[in-house]
Amino acid sequence: MALIRVKQAADYLGLSKSFLDKARCYGGGPAFMRFGNAVVYSTDDLDKWATDHRVAFNDNATSRARAA
Repeated sequence: MALIRVKQAADYLGLSKSFLDKARCYGGGPAFMRFGNAVVYSTDDLDKWATDHRVAFNDNATSRARAA
């Protein structure tokens, strides 16, 4: 388990730092740890969060194809 800072976590996931900052405030983001003012993410937690948000198919695309 590696601990990485916010910018590196955003790069790791292919997201913006802003997204992670907002997700910490409003919820819905990966688990994080705070040590004083420092915020760090475990790469194990980032991998789990990404896996939990995997989508097998896009139901909206199927609906649009049927409507055409």
